[in-house]
Amino acid sequence: MKTRLLILTGLMLGTSLTSLHAQSGKWQNLFNGKDLTGWKQLNGNAKYVVVNGEIVGTTVKDTPNSFLTTEKNYGDFIFEVELLVDNSMNSGIQFRSLSKPDYNNGRVHGYQMEVDPSDRAYSGGIYDEARRGWLYPTDINPKAKTAFKKGEWNKYRIECIGNSIRTWVNGIATANLVDDLTPSGFIALQVHAIGKNDEPGKQIRWRNIRIQTEGLKPTKTDNIFVVNTIPNNLSAAEKANGYSLLWDGKTTNGWKGAYKKGFPEKGWEIKDGLLSVVKSNGAESTNGGDIVTEKQYGAFALKFDFKLTEGANSGIKYFVTLTEGNKGSAIGPEYQILDDVRHPDAKLGKNGNRTLGSLYDLITSKKIPNSQRKIGEWNKGVVIVYPNNKIEYYLNGFKILEYVRGSAEFNALVAESKYKNWKDFGMAPKGHILIQDHGDNVSFRSIKLKEL
Repeated sequence: MKTRLLILTGLMLGTSLTSLHAQSGKWQNLFNGKDLTGWKQLNGNAKYVVVNGEIVGTTVKDTPNSFLTTEKNYGDFIFEVELLVDNSMNSGIQFRSLSKPDYNNGRVHGYQMEVDPSDRAYSGGIYDEARRGWLYPTDINPKAKTAFKKGEWNKYRIECIGNSIRTWVNGIATANLVDDLTPSGFIALQVHAIGKNDEPGKQIRWRNIRIQTEGLKPTKTDNIFVVNTIPNNLSAAEKANGYSLLWDGKTTNGWKGAYKKGFPEKGWEIKDGLLSVVKSNGAESTNGGDIVTEKQYGAFALKFDFKLTEGANSGIKYFVTLTEGNKGSAIGPEYQILDDVRHPDAKLGKNGNRTLGSLYDLITSKKIPNSQRKIGEWNKGVVIVYPNNKIEYYLNGFKILEYVRGSAEFNALVAESKYKNWKDFGMAPKGHILIQDHGDNVSFRSIKLKEL
């Protein structure tokens, strides 16, 4: 009788019995609705209690970030929770996270799905707590900024399957990260530390906490931006979204020297999956010289990883036509790559328009806290050229600059720059992509492109 009723109910709801079993047979509750059995608290002393079938976390003074963690570790899983947070506090859901005595005295570290009611709207992004910082701020996926509802219950979903990490808020895809640093760890509910002048007693509430660990079926691939930290790897999601490797990580295929028939015989090194400018005299294109793609591109999205050495200078240029026949670096709009602290170029130009991430000599990039990695660490750059001539720059997922080539503002900036004597600067319908040799040791990898 019970089975027959279930079938009839499924038919009435327009749902097959198979799909009902798929939903009900795999979920495990992580919270029993009565007490904190299966959970333990680490690091800070925020208050965690159970009230009316909900876990309630409350901020307190003079304590670090607090974490209510699962006693079990989880590797591959699909996790869901509903949460309601005070609009003036910050929180997050830790996953594949760790606490070890030999790492910052047991400080919780690992992936975190952000809970951020502030105006920056990073909810659903992925932060690496106490380790690498932001891996996927929502700047790189603008639709994510509309997902979180202030003052309402929000449904969070995390899918971790192999090196694929994906998140949703209220059914809207918020992050897609490919990363293999930590394959397994606990899940935790964070109550963030508060400042000295902040009032304690603010609350976040969690309910309907559940997980799947077997028979996992990932959500269908979407078209949101993918951040991939695995060197020279093209993930299935990136392939589905139209990306290909612009550099294969091993050879010079697809590249040549600017104003040359072939690839430079000196000045560049390909080793261990890195494409590097060899250190020379620090001058512009006097050793191996710039390299350019053999193909030309119009509208595109370009991803690249770069690593600076102390005092180094380089850049990524686009719409490079090689028709000018000039000496020095070939002509084109540039994403500046620079050690701002140690290289003198940072103090030249106007208002910092030659600093890291700037449209070189034209527009200064935004200096967002924690957006730059330390010298010697890898940074992720992105240049997006839309068919309507709007162009955006990103640094480690943060949007740092945008402009419209050919606009009155752009033309006015060019007229006052070092490019003023180059006719129609930056306005070619297509051009080569260029990596600059400025005589300093700079390395590149994971260079990918999608034509738009």
